[in-house]
Amino acid sequence: MSIPLILASKSKPRRNVLYSAGICPTIRVSHVDEPGALARAAAEAGCEVDDLTVDKRVAILAQAKAQAVHQAYRNVADTAAAATGERVIAYPLQAGHNADAESSGGESERDMVMAKLVNDQPNAHDADINATTRDFSGVDVPTVREPISNVVAMQPGLTRAEVGPLIVGCDSMFLFDGECYGKPHSVEVARERLRAMRGNTGELWTGHCLIDFATGRAVQGVSYAKIHFCNYSDHDLERYLATGEPLEVAGSFTLEGFGGAFIDSIEGDPHGVIGISLPLLRDLTSQLGVEWTDLWNVERGELFPSAKSDPTSLVPPAENVHQPGDGWVDCMCGRRHWGLNGASGVLLARRDAVSGAVTHVVMQHRAAWSAEGGTWGIPGGATADGESPIEGALRESYEEANITPEDIDVVGSWREDHGNWAYTTVFAFEKPGHVVCPRANDDESMEIKWVPVDQVPELRLLTAMKTDWPRFRAQLDAIAAEHCAANRSH
Repeated sequence: MSIPLILASKSKPRRNVLYSAGICPTIRVSHVDEPGALARAAAEAGCEVDDLTVDKRVAILAQAKAQAVHQAYRNVADTAAAATGERVIAYPLQAGHNADAESSGGESERDMVMAKLVNDQPNAHDADINATTRDFSGVDVPTVREPISNVVAMQPGLTRAEVGPLIVGCDSMFLFDGECYGKPHSVEVARERLRAMRGNTGELWTGHCLIDFATGRAVQGVSYAKIHFCNYSDHDLERYLATGEPLEVAGSFTLEGFGGAFIDSIEGDPHGVIGISLPLLRDLTSQLGVEWTDLWNVERGELFPSAKSDPTSLVPPAENVHQPGDGWVDCMCGRRHWGLNGASGVLLARRDAVSGAVTHVVMQHRAAWSAEGGTWGIPGGATADGESPIEGALRESYEEANITPEDIDVVGSWREDHGNWAYTTVFAFEKPGHVVCPRANDDESMEIKWVPVDQVPELRLLTAMKTDWPRFRAQLDAIAAEHCAANRSH
């Protein structure tokens, strides 16, 4: 398996450069306070921000972004490693034969399971039966129980990797006439800059920081190129501003977009102009002892997948970020499920401070365009390459619902195993003294909120959640009771 690469940026150009070079990265936005990072670095150096050279600025910001994402993954790995309780593995497709039914010429339980999966009609709001999640209501599902700590110690994942994933942070700035330009953000600023730049030459600097999660080692470098602009007209300038492209790019121009036609020539690294230098990244990878080709996880000529946007729209969005592990699996149950490595999610519970009983759980109101859109379930998604189901659930629940892993304890899990695909529901409690403030962080949700536990059955639940909720509620209550008993004994 290839070594995963995590890109600490939502930049489509950077993502596309990597994808075209055979690498589909996991996207994890750093949310770094860039002015604050520069101010702190300047204070440590005993100077003002304006005294920092452009190469130092981009290096500082690239490092800050990579370190922020490294810490976020560290939080996920640490929370997963500290998991307690049991993992229950359910094997619905192994439901035994019903002797009474067989002796009377009736259906076996397994026949009933397969008939339910293959022949059940989708709900009215679903366009495809494959979009309806599994329903094993009324089925006596065989289960196996084991300590979750054994699974954490044995399963591949972030904590057991000897190398990787690699985390890359990047930052670009344009140096023109002695002044550092970032993103202009406004039409007025972009217009002023573009007028000054036409017919002239500027310098594009891009800082890179690469961290190996397994070892914590970090290496850095800076890409540099001179950009020669043509003498474009005022009409060209205004038409270019009208596209909106120059507002959110360093230096108010792009090489790979509308602005590319106004660049006469480049001296230096062209990929660095787009925001990520392949030659420099290859060199940094080598410094960490990793072969560049070990990062390849895309077949030659494979088209970049499309994606998501308005959660209230019935039309699947066009700008989703494809992650390693995303994709459909033709399951042994006769349906198609999401997640090439399986999928997982977090069922987070809040307990009463006095009694310790479960009072609320975090629920996700699913985007209308998603499978069984408009229903309620738990935040989660496909397990990415290089992470365990628990780690994937923690990562996904933070990205979708702002469930911060450092504020929760994993207390058990339920894994529904179909043979070639599985879904893991991770049970978690808020840590004592910690508060999780859930919110919809992306377009996969219409709403994320704490729901009183007794009101969950009143929601229009995802088919799988409706089936599983009674056993999940019982499991949460049992775990809460065990924790109360353990606390009393101490």
